[in-house]
Amino acid sequence: MMNSEGIDTVRLWKLAECGQSYWLDNLTREMLHNGELSARIQGEGLRGITSNPKTFSDSVRSGTLYNEEIESLVAKGESSESIYEALMVSDVQRACDEFENLYRDTEGRDGYVSIEVDPRLAREAEATLVAARGLWKKVNRPNAMIKIPATVDCLPTIEEALVEGINVNITLIFSVSRYREVAACYLRALRRREKEGREVDRLASVASFFLSRVDAKVDGLLEAAAVSPSELELAEALRGKAAIALARTAYSDFKDLREGNAWKDALESKGARPQRLLWASTSVKDDRYPESYYVDALVGKETVNTMPESTAEAFAKLGTVEKDAIERRDEEPEGVFEKLCSLGIDLEAVAQDLEEEGIQKFVDAFEEGLLSVTRQAKQVRGDAV
Repeated sequence: MMNSEGIDTVRLWKLAECGQSYWLDNLTREMLHNGELSARIQGEGLRGITSNPKTFSDSVRSGTLYNEEIESLVAKGESSESIYEALMVSDVQRACDEFENLYRDTEGRDGYVSIEVDPRLAREAEATLVAARGLWKKVNRPNAMIKIPATVDCLPTIEEALVEGINVNITLIFSVSRYREVAACYLRALRRREKEGREVDRLASVASFFLSRVDAKVDGLLEAAAVSPSELELAEALRGKAAIALARTAYSDFKDLREGNAWKDALESKGARPQRLLWASTSVKDDRYPESYYVDALVGKETVNTMPESTAEAFAKLGTVEKDAIERRDEEPEGVFEKLCSLGIDLEAVAQDLEEEGIQKFVDAFEEGLLSVTRQAKQVRGDAV
């Protein structure tokens, strides 16, 4: 099957046959306007998408599709931040409507569109909860997901949002220990809802585990740590191994939760959905790795892989679809972790560094988008830019 660019999409469709959902990570107004999103849903088996402040900023700055709406909002006296949010909400609403049939046909398993809370609030629990509530109310679609970062500060916020019935995409997970905390939040939220007599069969959540950023950081540390010939050889053998080992460990934990009596008897029997692991940051940062590296290795049931367009295209052309590839054990994850430790690499410290960097990248992208909107609003008002 070919898409509109003449790319064979059979591999993308096969992911669904293997139990994995293919999402994109860069919702744009252009793809809503020109029919691309609908075409991807129908022609590629696309099952979800996330909004991306960077692509939003580029679209506002270089295109014209937002101009009319910006003019209308400026005329109403709205601030730049209010305009920014209104434009993003509008895009997400339209995308949710595009996915509505898929959402219905899959009984709420797929068809989700994610929008993030202001990342400047990543260390502020109550403010993040207020922002999540506001976005959920404004988007007003059952197949929306609110992105909240998995910081220690925001873990209670995530649980409370879920208890209130807000679908949550939990982002910036870089360690198995943090994933376990996130999974526990979801289980507690479901139990609280069930205890309070609320339905549990429509709540949805994904835990977004970031991959290529882990390897980029660890590979750099390996180069610095190796001194002796034997260490250099070990370091080279460990390149590109950390992220997949972490992902496979997290997936093993996910399966243990799914197969445990606490889930099956208390929650699944009432229609609750599992909180799927979502593989994020799946574009390679090192051209020595195949472009579809983090797709090929992590095909697994009840998971999501969210890809940039370039990664999806590379996988469609040259990727490998192996059912349950995530459970393949070329090397046991524990062995990878032990070898990294022998070279002085602390994966928990790596995860903390990456969380800080990730928050800053989100903030930078958010502020860049806000700046683009501010400039456009000033042009409409006739202010000096």
